[in-house]
Amino acid sequence: MRLLDQALNVLTGRGDGPSAPHLSLALQGGGSYGAFTWGVLDRLLEEPALAFDAISGASAGAVNAALMAAGMAEGGRDGARKKLDGFWRRMSVASSFLPLSVIPPGVEALAQALSPYQFNPFDLNPLRRALESEIDFEHLRNAHTPRLLIATTRVSDGALRIFRNEELTVDTILASACLPLIHRTVEIEGEGYWDGGYSANPPLVQLVHESDALDILVVQVTPTRTQGTPTNRSEIVKRLEQISFNATLNAEIEALRLAASLRATPKLRSLRVDRLAAEDEIADLASRSAADLDWRFLTRLRDAGRSAADGWLAGRFAAAA
Repeated sequence: MRLLDQALNVLTGRGDGPSAPHLSLALQGGGSYGAFTWGVLDRLLEEPALAFDAISGASAGAVNAALMAAGMAEGGRDGARKKLDGFWRRMSVASSFLPLSVIPPGVEALAQALSPYQFNPFDLNPLRRALESEIDFEHLRNAHTPRLLIATTRVSDGALRIFRNEELTVDTILASACLPLIHRTVEIEGEGYWDGGYSANPPLVQLVHESDALDILVVQVTPTRTQGTPTNRSEIVKRLEQISFNATLNAEIEALRLAASLRATPKLRSLRVDRLAAEDEIADLASRSAADLDWRFLTRLRDAGRSAADGWLAGRFAAAA
C-alpha cells in the first residue's frame, strides 16, 4: 500500500488547480518504441493553443522529454519538432540505441553472457554522443520550459529518484535509460543509477502532484500483450522487461484511481487522465525489437504516434466543445 499512501499524501495536499486548461505528459520508456512518442509530440506541437505544463519520463520517455524541452527553449515549438527529428535520425544512422545492436551476430550470444563491464570495457554509448550533440544542458537547466520529472532507479535501495530541470545533465538522462545488462551503471554524486522504468515508467502520481494541469496524457509504448509463450532466452528476457516496465505504470494508475475514490478533492474530481498506446496502432509491435533503429520502423512508429495524437486531439476538443 506504500504507493497508494504516497498518492493520497501528495494528491490531497494541492489546491483546486488552475482555471485555464493545460496539458501534462507522462512518457513511458521502451527503447526504439519511443519513436511512437516522437510522433505524438510532433503532432501535439503543431497545436499553438496547447500549453504544456509538466512532462515526466523514463528511459526513452526521458530522452524525448528532454529533447522537447530543449528544443522549445531554443526555438519554440518548431525548434522542438526539429530537435526530435534530428535526434531520431541521428540514432538511426548510428544504428545503436543499445550497444548490442552493433555487435556482429556471431558474437552476440557471447555478449549476452557477459556484463557490460566485460563486453563494453570502454563504456561506449552512442546515446551519450547524440544527447551531447542535440541538447545544451546548461541552457536547458536555466530556460523557461515545461517542468521535467526524469525518473531513475537508485541501485543501492531500488528507490525512485526524480531529477528536475535544474538538475539535468547528460548523465541524468543516461541514468534514466541505463539497462544494466547493456550499459554500465551511471554514477551521479557517488550513487549508482539504473533505468527509471524499474521504479516508475513514467512517474505519474508525482506528475499529478507537481502539475497544475487537469489534463494528463500518458503515452505508453511498451507492449502489454503478446501472442504465444516465449521459449528461447532472448524472447523470455524481452517479455520479462515488457511486463516489468508496464507493471510500474499500472501500479501508479491504480494508485491514482484509488486515491481519487478515497479522497475526492476538487482537483482529483476534475482530473482527466488519457492514455495513448503504441500497440493499439501497431498490431505486431510486441514481436519487434526495442533495439531496432531501422529508419522504416522508426518512421512507422512516428506516423502511428502522429495518427494517435490526431485522433486524441479531435476527440478531446470535441468533448470540450
